[in-house]
Amino acid sequence: MQRVRVEGREGVPLLLYALSTCGWCRKTKGLLNELGVAYEFIDLDGLDGETKERMRAEVRQWNPNCSLPTLVVDNRTCVVGFQEERIRELVTP
Repeated sequence: MQRVRVEGREGVPLLLYALSTCGWCRKTKGLLNELGVAYEFIDLDGLDGETKERMRAEVRQWNPNCSLPTLVVDNRTCVVGFQEERIRELVTP
């Protein structure tokens, strides 16, 4: 699995499933960077074969449509798409 860690203020665990070529995924990463929070992301288009299928199955557990970006917050809540207000609400104290 190709998780990339972005350093920042520690808070709730954040995992972003994304595509490197997706504008909405880039906006979500940009927002998380702007908020200065630590998070991890996986660009699914950078994966191959079995690993890619395993990650898609993971995404489907949170988001049956498997659309991206999919942000998992604290391993309990899922935000699908770029929803700036919702993301701010969930990741800022």
